Amino acid sequence: GTVLNVSVSYHDRSDSFLLSWDEPEGGAKGYLLALSSLGSGTLLQNVSAGPNTTSFWFHGLTPGTRYEIEVTAMLACMDTTSQTITAQTRPSPVHNLSLSSGGSRVSLRAAWAHGHGGRDGYSLALWHSHSHTLVRNVSLLPGATSFLFDGLLAGSEYALKVSTRAGSSQASTSIHQWTAPSSPTQLKLSPGSSTSLVASWADATGAAWIHLELRNLVTQKVSTTLSARRGLTSYTFQHLHPGTQYWLGLSATAGPHTVVGPNATAWTYPLSPGNVTLSSAEEQNSLQARWSIPGGQRDFYLVTLREGEDGVPTRNISVGGDNDHVTFHGLSPGQQYSVQVVVVAGPYRASAHSTAAWTEPQAPSGVSLSSQGSPHSLLASWEEATGEGYLLVLSLAEHPVKNSSLLRGVTSFTYEALHPGTLYTFEVSTVAGPYTSSPRCISNWTYPLPLEQLTLSNGGYSTSLQASWRAVSSGSTGYTGTLRETKSQEQIRNVTVGSDWTNVTLENLVPGRQYTLEMAAMAGPYRSPVRSATDWTYPLAPAGVTLTNTRRPMGLSAFWDRAAGDVDQFHLQLYSKSHAAQRNTSVGPNTHNFTFLGLSPGTQYFLKVTVLAGPYRSSSHFATEWTYPLSLANVSVQPGRKPQELHVSWVESGGGRDHLVQLSVAESLSIIRNVSVPRGVSQLDLEGLLPGSRYRVEIISQAGPHRISSQTAIGYTVPLPPRALSASPVSMARALAVHWEAAPGQRDGYLLSVLEEGSSALPRNLEAGKDSTNVTVPQLEPGTCYLVRIWAVAGPYRSLPENITGCTVPAAPTNLSLTNLGSSSELYTSWNKPPGRRDHYHVTLYSLSTQSRIQVQTLSPDALNITWTHLEAGSKFAVQVTAVKGSSEASSINVTQWTYPLAPVNLTLGSPSASALVVSWAVLGRGAEGFVVDVGDAASGTPLGHTVLDGDARSHILRSLSPGTRYSVAVRATAGPFHASTPNLTHCTRECDALLA
Repeated sequence: GTVLNVSVSYHDRSDSFLLSWDEPEGGAKGYLLALSSLGSGTLLQNVSAGPNTTSFWFHGLTPGTRYEIEVTAMLACMDTTSQTITAQTRPSPVHNLSLSSGGSRVSLRAAWAHGHGGRDGYSLALWHSHSHTLVRNVSLLPGATSFLFDGLLAGSEYALKVSTRAGSSQASTSIHQWTAPSSPTQLKLSPGSSTSLVASWADATGAAWIHLELRNLVTQKVSTTLSARRGLTSYTFQHLHPGTQYWLGLSATAGPHTVVGPNATAWTYPLSPGNVTLSSAEEQNSLQARWSIPGGQRDFYLVTLREGEDGVPTRNISVGGDNDHVTFHGLSPGQQYSVQVVVVAGPYRASAHSTAAWTEPQAPSGVSLSSQGSPHSLLASWEEATGEGYLLVLSLAEHPVKNSSLLRGVTSFTYEALHPGTLYTFEVSTVAGPYTSSPRCISNWTYPLPLEQLTLSNGGYSTSLQASWRAVSSGSTGYTGTLRETKSQEQIRNVTVGSDWTNVTLENLVPGRQYTLEMAAMAGPYRSPVRSATDWTYPLAPAGVTLTNTRRPMGLSAFWDRAAGDVDQFHLQLYSKSHAAQRNTSVGPNTHNFTFLGLSPGTQYFLKVTVLAGPYRSSSHFATEWTYPLSLANVSVQPGRKPQELHVSWVESGGGRDHLVQLSVAESLSIIRNVSVPRGVSQLDLEGLLPGSRYRVEIISQAGPHRISSQTAIGYTVPLPPRALSASPVSMARALAVHWEAAPGQRDGYLLSVLEEGSSALPRNLEAGKDSTNVTVPQLEPGTCYLVRIWAVAGPYRSLPENITGCTVPAAPTNLSLTNLGSSSELYTSWNKPPGRRDHYHVTLYSLSTQSRIQVQTLSPDALNITWTHLEAGSKFAVQVTAVKGSSEASSINVTQWTYPLAPVNLTLGSPSASALVVSWAVLGRGAEGFVVDVGDAASGTPLGHTVLDGDARSHILRSLSPGTRYSVAVRATAGPFHASTPNLTHCTRECDALLA
């Protein structure tokens, strides 16, 4: 046959395709085209085409669907040739394709809607956009509409292509998306220099871009913003302000996602101040530090002033960052200083130093010019002043004789080879750096030649001294002298005499005082070097010598009045006639008392005070005093042999003559007894006291006029026991009421002990106040006897006990019952055992019928029932059970019950008339509570009625009966709920009376 070479082409369309074929050899008259569904074989389109046609478009097809096409060529002579092929339309791409991270850093979810038509499945290809690497290639079933890609890189862009497959064709749709970024960590910001900060961080691979914002915290303005690509881990910010705090914020972005990261703050290094100088200020002893303000910012300046060549810090001042100077006041004159200015910005500092500067010096003080006893030299001296050195000038009649420069540390200079008796002027100035102080000036004379053999003596007098000397051999026109107190150097008087004098008496002086007489020879205006002599006036004996006890057991204080005049020291001599050893001591001139310690207590001592002035001495009269005795130790107060006695004992500590024992009532502190005992006695019995009372004992030791008390001891007399003790039960309260009478005397309270008889348990203790005379002991066992003991208590002591036994009221029996077990002569009584104890039970049976007590039984404490016999039939009884403990009783409630009655006897019937029957009977014993006459028809046995009668009835007439009828009659005896009946007896009523007549 002829081959048509049928083929299909799609031209990127999913709802049509182009069918092409080759024209057969010899041509064709036309073509028939049949399009059928491949699966069902359903003919969908049937198309004819004319000759010369070699292609045809099929439209309106379903995307991704398989079709079968048959092409038939109609040849000459009714001949045909056919070829069948299959074709599948291209699939439709998916709709609404989305790719989202959902905030995840490691996953993306793809979702889509199915395109129109059919498909064989889906192919998903995920590419990493930056590296163009295929990350995942997934094939899915045709029904899938989503897929989760996990294990991805954070902050990365991915491209997804979703291809819909149908046969060998496919239709694709693409989309791009980013995973959420991860923020870098471990952000650090540190200064690199005064104008740069270095930022560093870790974990920088989780974002496409890292954004950095640097903010100036001083101006609150953003200084720099920066975006860096993935992987950058550090950056240096340049051109910043020195000494300024910056804030760096970091965020990470990836596509539309942004994550705020960590932040950090840091300062740039501050710049050092420039041109730091230190110079004099307007005020004296002040220096001003100045500097040039450096660029940038700073928190403040720390200005440190350093003193001396060693630069020891002496002042620290903080000033604001806008200041450029500071003044230091109150500095030491003539001192070298330097200053350090530190710029502080956050934790960082930058400093600069000044050169040294000096404060202006002051002239030395304490300048003196002395000859030192030489007529040919002068000694210049002064006090050390702060500076580098000194400038010295010695002048004679305003003409400089000698100039000198000395270094610091030298405070004196001796001028030699001078003229005797000449007036010289000395000037001294302090030099410090470029400064020289104004000079200090002083003048003095060189000495003339001195006099010789000057003496001074008191001659045994206390208010005068005599001076004598040998005249100067030549050149003297007279003598001048000064009398001074040697110790104070106070000038007392001046002495001026002629050249022919060789002695002088000085009157009205102070006794015992050392004086110095300085004498010089005069020649014109000049004096020779001084010659001096010294001596004491004779001292006066001390007055008002006393010896006083210091209140310390082994000490005495000596006191004396200072007599007129001076002394060098006082010599004290203390002794006792009872001790061989004596005390000697010396004290200073300004001391007017002295305490001798370590003396024997309770001893009489004697004192003599001697005044010493130079080599001279004078003594006082004797003074005497006793030392205080020692207080007694271990004072003990214990009860005596009787409640009215106390026994006092103590330990003697030595010294003293006798003891006074004082007894007082502790509460009032008033002394009620004073007993004197000689030394050597260490105990005492005090009688006639109040029992149970608290006493205070104090023992006073006596030595001379002195007394000392022991520590106060507290003691108690033993209280008397309470009287008339009784213990009675409290009705229905399971308690005992304990009563007593207070005994004479005092007490702090009472102690009670309650012990159950026969029990091994610990006793129960109670306390009562001192004024109490009764107490109720609750929560005891019913019907139980207790041993009650009571003591009166005073302090730690108890009286002898008082004992008594008391029993609680027993508990009443409960659930009492009186039961008839079917007997006419017996009743059964039972009850529940009550709590506690009892001696026995009294069970009493009463006859309510006779209103009398008929039986009383005494039962053991454990009995729980009793049976009563030989009782009256048909009687009502009451029973009561009483628990008995000693003289106390507790009764139960009363319960009642009946004995069964006895049936009536001798029942007889008679018919006095046609409508009546007479019933009569007899009873045994007391009879019954009542009777019931029952009547019934004898023939049918039908009950006709009953009549209730009282217990005294012995007959009854039944009326309104039917004549000539046999009746059945019975009589029942009743007692409470119980009854007993006679046998039925029958009888006929008479016939009618008329008929009988």
